Amino acid sequence: MRKARFYETEEGKVHCRLCPNQCVIRDEKTGICRVRKNIGGELFTTNYGQITSYGMDPIEKKPLYHFYPGHEILSVGTTGCNLHCEFCQNWEIAHGSPSTVAVTARQVVEMALSQKDRDCVGIAYTYSEPSVWYEFVYDCAVLAHEAGLTNVLVTNGFIEAEPLDVILPYIDAMNVDVKAFTDDFYRKVCKGGLKAVLRTVEQAVPRCHVELTTLLVTGLNDEPDEITALRDWVASVDPSLPLHLSRYSPRYKMTDRPSTPMDTMRMAREIAMEKLSYVYLGNVWDDEAADTFCPQCHKKVVDRTGFLVRSLALDAENRCTFCGFQINILGRARVSDPLRG
Repeated sequence: MRKARFYETEEGKVHCRLCPNQCVIRDEKTGICRVRKNIGGELFTTNYGQITSYGMDPIEKKPLYHFYPGHEILSVGTTGCNLHCEFCQNWEIAHGSPSTVAVTARQVVEMALSQKDRDCVGIAYTYSEPSVWYEFVYDCAVLAHEAGLTNVLVTNGFIEAEPLDVILPYIDAMNVDVKAFTDDFYRKVCKGGLKAVLRTVEQAVPRCHVELTTLLVTGLNDEPDEITALRDWVASVDPSLPLHLSRYSPRYKMTDRPSTPMDTMRMAREIAMEKLSYVYLGNVWDDEAADTFCPQCHKKVVDRTGFLVRSLALDAENRCTFCGFQINILGRARVSDPLRG
């Protein structure tokens, strides 16, 4: 447990300023995230250094397809989340009470460094929402940069501008989960808001590599008009931002809602590709929908099977070897280790 950042005191209560929930927390109570607690009029983070899950992953699994393709990354996560999505894919970790292991920030960095022989490029803060683990992520990220490692946030983007601004100098890549493109969906299904998430993306894009994920939930956020609105907004920020459209599988409080039809997934990708350079499908058996194509000559430049990179048509500067077009990829691309396949 550590004293938290970004809060104000108000007559024995604390006003948490970390995320747009803006929780006002009474003594001995926690905020919506369940991991930031008022103790004697001060705010503490109860999950500091508490890890629920860790392991080595292909970086494509985050998903990040344009950040050091073919490499691996150490994934670490904690418990707690500041949204309450009824379709949560990791609800046991985010909203349950999983067992944890106590570690220090330096131990996490040393774990990543010990995997250099596996082409580990850094640390991904993932599984649950890393912003509610803010203080520990920040400490890890600073040490990771000092050690020459990269830092990745896999996040819902529901964070206030000031704390995001403070941590961004130590973040190299983000995958932001834009859960839908209507505020009504965010309020009813996630107990949050869309505006803050869009602002997070716009704030992060000039400062680190960003990719986006939208989970298409059957009958809730998969209509053509909504996909078109999402596409147009992404294009207005940067049409070369990679967009991952993931297929929903029944989970948590929505087990009665069917998996997203493949026809819907293909329709959504076609709409998005009208204005965006890189659009992928996730949670589907369609390797071509995971491949990267050159926006100029339309030749395949990254061939993937699942999360593995099988072949590349990129030069050392990540330019298409067929036409020389600069592909929006950060970091050296490599073919995946065949032992991972």
